[in-house]
Amino acid sequence: MAANDTVADMLTRIRNANMARHQTTEVPATRMTRSIAKVLREEGFIGEYEEKGEGIKTNLIIALKYKGKSRQPLITALKRVSRPGLRVYSNRKDLPRVLGGIGIAIISTSSGIMTDREARRQNVGGEVLCYVW
Repeated sequence: MAANDTVADMLTRIRNANMARHQTTEVPATRMTRSIAKVLREEGFIGEYEEKGEGIKTNLIIALKYKGKSRQPLITALKRVSRPGLRVYSNRKDLPRVLGGIGIAIISTSSGIMTDREARRQNVGGEVLCYVW
């Protein structure tokens, strides 16, 4: 089944796999999902990810991270902000701070997809895709 909102599909798959304590999850590969996975890996929320398959059937295999012997997920919550029916944009002065800087906001800017901290540092605004904490 084709998903119209690939970002929401990706976040839901990661959220469900985290709740079920899976080691990995599989997400359809697009430029957007690759970029979001890269940001999540750089921020330490997920482990490595790799592409599997070829052509239009390419998927990302994302390794999830847990802490402690009780295997608590590192990702407490994923929240989709901007969606196809209601886009949310933020200029460089009004970029959101998630939980006072503990979490991250993933922003789609003219310079690519990055965290809110990186967008502030580069002095750019854009579309607020999601919050992760």
